[in-house]
Amino acid sequence: MSESLKSPTGREGRGAGTLPASEVAAFCEGLAAMLAAGIQLDEGLGLLGEGAAGTPIAPVCDELYGSVAGGEALSAAMAAGGRFPAHAVSTLAAAERAGRTERALRGLAGYYAEEARVMEKLRTAVGYPAALLCVMSVVLVFTVAVILPVFIGVYEDMAGSLTAGSGLAVSASIAVGWVALVVVVLATAAALVGVAASRSVRGQAAIVRLLERLPLTSDAMRQLALSRFLGTLSTCLAAGSNEDAAMEEALRTVESEGLRSELEPVLAAMTDVSRGLGLAQAIAESEVLEPTQARMLSIGSRAGSTDAVLERLSEACFDDAVARVDRVIDATEPALAAFLTVAVGATLVSVMLPLIGIMGSVG
Repeated sequence: MSESLKSPTGREGRGAGTLPASEVAAFCEGLAAMLAAGIQLDEGLGLLGEGAAGTPIAPVCDELYGSVAGGEALSAAMAAGGRFPAHAVSTLAAAERAGRTERALRGLAGYYAEEARVMEKLRTAVGYPAALLCVMSVVLVFTVAVILPVFIGVYEDMAGSLTAGSGLAVSASIAVGWVALVVVVLATAAALVGVAASRSVRGQAAIVRLLERLPLTSDAMRQLALSRFLGTLSTCLAAGSNEDAAMEEALRTVESEGLRSELEPVLAAMTDVSRGLGLAQAIAESEVLEPTQARMLSIGSRAGSTDAVLERLSEACFDDAVARVDRVIDATEPALAAFLTVAVGATLVSVMLPLIGIMGSVG
């Protein structure tokens, strides 16, 4: 971390960057435990900071303690510090208005703990092939730069000069070897960039944006974004906001462009005076949710428990997103094995082609 981001005491200052999901989860869980024990919010922040000495949470608690002790709301202090995700801040702000701060903190702790687990799996999924590809790159470089010229030199010593057919075989072997090498090196470079990016919050956000565009992971990322939206919408409704205001506030927290384009017509249908659709009707009409989920929301709306149903749907969407990511990650190993097998096979062919030419000349 650069010195410009540190305070004179050596601790991270404001603007030091968003906390990792694991640290956000630890902060929310610890503070929720303090509130459950009957400790006041500012005192809880002080105790949490003391207990987390030496971790990234400690300086954050110090900053928040001063702001909260001065009468500022926790969510406002978190937003001013710039260390927490916008989703966490908006959710907590809505919960504070409803007097559900402790419950919201526990929900956020569980959410970001799961998100940290997903990111760790993504980091592992990127790091494992990166390590194997690095080894394969070294093997291919050695094969193409050292072993292949030796075979060509042996052929020239035995045959004296290259015949047309043998020269074509040698040229083909060189081409195959270099193509395999270039493909593996490019794949290695991409994997190493992914490993480096996965170590920072900003890099993880870039990976998520990339995964939103990939066919194999776009559905999982949509479910993850939908889970966040539904959770925020539930909290806003529980805070006493009307459906239109809650929808507008929750929509502002959506970062996925694809999901936002699906949800904007929902807000338009709700605010259109000529139509005047309710939240459940507008969502069902837009087909943002699956039919079963839309029916659950409609039933919950008639029963007056819209916020509770939205909370359960948020959890279901998150679980579905995690399951989808797990399936993609589990499929990377056989795909990687197939890729490396093809690369090794191409390299072996490039080594064997000159040998075939030598045997042809001897025969």
